This record gives sequence, C-alpha cells and structure tokens, in this order.
Amino acid sequence: MTENSAEVQNRQYRKMTETPVEKLVATLAVPTVLSMLVTNIYNLVDTAFVGTLGNSASGAVGVVFGFMSILQAVAFMCGQGAGSVMSRSLGQKDEERATCYTSTGFFMSLILGGVIGVSSLLFLDPLVYALGSTDTIAPYAKTYIFWIILAAPFMSSSLTMNNLLRYEGRARLGMLGLMTGGVLNIAGDAILIFGFRLGVEGAGISTAVSQFISFLILLFMFLSGRTETKIRISCVDWHFKTIGNVAATGFPSLLRQALNSVATILLNSHASVYGDAAVAAMSIVSRISFFVMALAIGIGQGFQPVSSFNYGAEKYDRVKRAFWFTFGLSEILLILTVIPVYLFAEPLVRIFRDDAEVVDYAMRALRLQALTLTTVPITMVTEMGFQSTGQRVLAAVASSMRSGVVFIPVLLLLANLRGMAGIQEAQPVAFVLAFFISLYMSRIFLKHVDQRAAEKKGPEGEKEGERTAQKAGRVTG
Repeated sequence: MTENSAEVQNRQYRKMTETPVEKLVATLAVPTVLSMLVTNIYNLVDTAFVGTLGNSASGAVGVVFGFMSILQAVAFMCGQGAGSVMSRSLGQKDEERATCYTSTGFFMSLILGGVIGVSSLLFLDPLVYALGSTDTIAPYAKTYIFWIILAAPFMSSSLTMNNLLRYEGRARLGMLGLMTGGVLNIAGDAILIFGFRLGVEGAGISTAVSQFISFLILLFMFLSGRTETKIRISCVDWHFKTIGNVAATGFPSLLRQALNSVATILLNSHASVYGDAAVAAMSIVSRISFFVMALAIGIGQGFQPVSSFNYGAEKYDRVKRAFWFTFGLSEILLILTVIPVYLFAEPLVRIFRDDAEVVDYAMRALRLQALTLTTVPITMVTEMGFQSTGQRVLAAVASSMRSGVVFIPVLLLLANLRGMAGIQEAQPVAFVLAFFISLYMSRIFLKHVDQRAAEKKGPEGEKEGERTAQKAGRVTG
C-alpha cells in the first residue's frame, strides 16, 4: 500500500468512526435521498407521460415495474451483500478483502442481469402475462419491456455499484451517476414519446439509454481512483465461499425485492379483474407511495454504511445512536410528507391519469396508504440494522415482512372478501401488521448490539486495537 492510499484510508476511517453520528448519517443520506427522489421523479414523470396514451398503456408501466423489481432484487443482493462485508472489512482496515468483495459483487450482478435478460427474451409472451397483463395491456407491455430487457445487465450492475459506493461512504459519487441517468431519462421521455411520437416504445428506449449512461459513469468512479476499493476482474474471487457470502448477506435484499415483485404481480392480477382502469390506478398509487417512502429509505441507506463500518470497528455505541437517529428523522420526514399527500390525493392522481374511473379507484387507496406510511420507518431501520451487521437470518425475516409475508396473504384474503375495496386496503393493513412485528424485532437488534458492547468491555476485549487486528479477515456475512 502506498503512503498516499494509506492516508486516504486513514482519513476515511476517521470520518466513519469519529464524525458525530447524526451528522454522518445525514451527510451520507442526503445524496442517497436526492438520487432516489430523482429516480422516483423519473418514474412518476414516466407514468404521467405514458398515462396520456390511455389506460392500457398506463397499466403497462405498472406491469413492467414488476419485472424491474426482479432486476432490483438481484442488484441489491449483490450490492448490499458485497457492500456490507466490504464496509466491515474497511472498518477493520482490510482494504484487500474489501476490494475483493467490491469486484465480486459487481461482476455477479452484471452476469446475473445478463442471464435474466436472455431468459426473458426467450419467454417474452408468457412473461408479460405472468406479470399481470390483460389482453389489452399486453401489447404495450411487450413493447416497453423489450428495451428494459436489453438494458438488464447495465441496470442491475448500476444499482449494485451505487450500493457499493454507499457502503464505502461515498454516496455522492453514486448520486452523480443515478441523477444524471434520471435527468436524461426524463428528457428522453419527452423527446421520444411526444417529439418523435414513439409512444410506449419511446419510454422504453429512453430508459435503456439512460441506464447505460449511468452504468458508464458509475463504473468510471471505480476505475479512475476516486474510490478506496476498486473493480478489477483480477480481484474477483469465484470460490463458493466468497460468492456464497455475498449471496447470503444480500439475501434479505433479494427476498425483500423478490417479494415486492410477487406482490406487484398479484396486485396487478387481482386488479385486472376490474379492468385496465383498476390496474392503472394501483400502479399510480404504488408509484406515489414509493416516492414518499423513498425519503425514509434514503435516510436508512445513509444509516447502513455507518452501522456496518462502526460495527466492524467495534464502535457499538455509534451503531445504536445511528439506529435511533435514523428512525426519528425518517418518522418526522414521513409525517410531514404524507399530510399533503392525503389532503391532495385527487389532484395528485389526476396528474398521472385524468380518468374518472382511475381517479375513483386510486384516490381511496392512496389516502389509506398515506395514513399508514408512518409505520414504515421502524420496519426499515430494523431490517437494515440486521443486514448491515451481518445477522442474516433475522435480516431475512425482517425484510420479508412489509411487502411479502404479511402483504401477500392479506391481499389474497381481502380481495376475496371485499373485492376491489379489499385490494385498496391490503397494503395499509400489511403496513400496520408489519409495524408491530418489527417493533419486537428492533428490541432483538438493540439487545444484540448491547451484548457485543458488553463483550468488548470484558477481560478479553479491553484493547480495541489488538482485537480489531485479530478479527481482520474474520468477518462473517
């Protein structure tokens, strides 16, 4: 290691372990929140633009969103799985091991994204129906998803690189790549959909091109020496132990996103019974709700690198302080955001689709979700806390709560008992039930951190520097 790189590593170590926790979480969260907001603004603009083409085209956006959730599942598994281990390794000053996991996570995501893309092209027709298309939505969905499939490896690996940058404590670099892609996507939508009159195909082309540009920008960050870890094919460890460690540590993210995808597909399928207007309405509600949740998730993603790095460095008091600060800040932001969403639900929906039937379906669902979104922060921070500290099983359980294990049976039950009203009520009910489960699990997480702190203060762990050196390279996923 050169003197230069040693100085950079020491400076980053001091930043992650000595900066006041509240300032550190907020500093890392701001670029993440901005990135997510720009990405979600693109999603909302895309929904609004495509919505001008009719209910079937608008429904196609919701259908393809289920496929994009699958790509996100793979990307987050690789990015958060490799990133969690990488960050804890940096906390133990093991840069070689950290670079190994960064490189392995990136190439895993690139390859898996390509495999998903090829498989999807081979089974395009059954895929769009499996995602919840009706006969009238399917042609639009196939046109749109074709371009998303072509960009699949770049979309998955871009999201992976963004996660790796966050875990390294360099969220601003990730922000540049994602925000550039988001802005280009919005501009491309306007030009291709309306200027060239390409309709849904224009939205697909715009997404594919902008995702490829984001991929190049993010890759440049790792190749140009702007990061502590590097992406090098020579640093990839193809041994089962390392790949399995990435997959096992990232499994909670995979499970969460996969369940989100299944939930979206089931939601579309049940809504399709009531026509394209119902599918379009629930798609619009999902996009608006996710935009609001992006604030809390962005704060949580500022918490993850702080938690994992300080856990690796055995600064357990900082992990707990970061947990409580993240929860409080997320809760405050969500409360301030959901109030206008509830009050102005109707005009919000009309921005995306000014159709009486769509507005009628969407407005009630959106208001019910606004009332219960404030239960999300404890679920989010508990899940991220388990994952960032390598508690795989508990992380998997926590991550499956909100949109999977709870939501899916609730949806099936309420849709059967109450029809479209039950479909509108399913997500809010799932939010509330997941809240009480997560409240109990948060106590388990905090108790674990307290136990590790107590062990550190024991006779065998008095000398922090010696203990950290002994544990270097012994990080479990």
